[in-house]
Amino acid sequence: MIKGSDQPFLIFGSPLIEQAEIDEVAACMESAWLGTGPRVARFERDFAAYQGLQPSQVAAVNSCTAALHVSMVASGIEAGSEVITTPMTFCASVNAIIHAGLTPVLADVDPATQNIDPAAIEAAITPRTRAILPVHFAGRPCKMDAIMAIARKHDLMVIEDCAHAIETTYHGRKAGTFGDFGCFSFYATKNVVTGEGGMITGRDEAHIARAKVLALHGMSKDAWHRFGDQGYKHYQVVEAGFKYNMMDLQAAIGIHQLARVERNWQRRETIWNRYLEAFTDLPIGLPAPPAPGTRHAYHLFTIMIDEARCGISRDAFLDAMNARRIGTGVHYLSVPEHPYYQQRHGWKPEQWPNAMRLGRQTVSLPLSPKLTDADVERVIAAVSALAGGC
Repeated sequence: MIKGSDQPFLIFGSPLIEQAEIDEVAACMESAWLGTGPRVARFERDFAAYQGLQPSQVAAVNSCTAALHVSMVASGIEAGSEVITTPMTFCASVNAIIHAGLTPVLADVDPATQNIDPAAIEAAITPRTRAILPVHFAGRPCKMDAIMAIARKHDLMVIEDCAHAIETTYHGRKAGTFGDFGCFSFYATKNVVTGEGGMITGRDEAHIARAKVLALHGMSKDAWHRFGDQGYKHYQVVEAGFKYNMMDLQAAIGIHQLARVERNWQRRETIWNRYLEAFTDLPIGLPAPPAPGTRHAYHLFTIMIDEARCGISRDAFLDAMNARRIGTGVHYLSVPEHPYYQQRHGWKPEQWPNAMRLGRQTVSLPLSPKLTDADVERVIAAVSALAGGC
């Protein structure tokens, strides 16, 4: 029997749900207001306060994908324009560009930070470029001073993908507050959880106001304002919008998740540091330390499994961890590895060699505040046995 096969399975990214969320969801259900309503409004206010913004600068939606899509539509970028992003990201970053009627262009990553390389952005700019979509990978901030300088030089919009970066700061500023828009995720594995959900932040209140209209069918009034206790309010459809609104049931979870965001961040930092300590002598690649003047959100702890160094392939490592009943992730196969993008855009992974290599070696280990110390030691023992040749 494989060691650990009789132990409970450690689900990758399992969220820490406490009684406050359960009670709030129950109260929401008892109130009979399940859709967009007072709890969404409260969650927006709380998130704006956490980000140092005004409530008029945020809009809750049903996913980060929706946030990215709506942001690009609300920005008014003309159809067919090019948007530069990273190949080291989830497909949603690229899909949102496509759904907005725009053309994705990839710029390779820095192999140490795994974030988009500003020099590669500059090299990818053409007369058709209208925006940059940087992704703060794993919770590490991109080099936003360099990216914003490029944007100013070429008069480009910046839409930050902050799916991993709720707690992230760069030189004293929150991720998502540099560009024209910031787009956040509250998916079940994220640092603040609503099950499914997202948030748009923006500098321009008019852009956010338009994003809110677009996120609910293009209607001038949302359901909370139409059916509130002050009487029915007529609405008008002013744009062909989308069904991207967040529900109160989701916000009921997020309100209390956000209230504990710092406590959970501290627990993930403790786990992150324990992993670094335990793995320092193993023949695996480890995350670079956070850069001075930045705050890492510690969303993902990714190791690199190079078969030539470790004696085991990345995919064999994944299978062996699963056999030990430990869930892992792959963040990410580079975007051009996927057949759809190869067929649609003619992309080949070799065009972005850093992202290709990272995507073929990366493994994400469990990093949830739900993990006990014993769980963490289980992960360490399994990694050490597989990568250390024990």
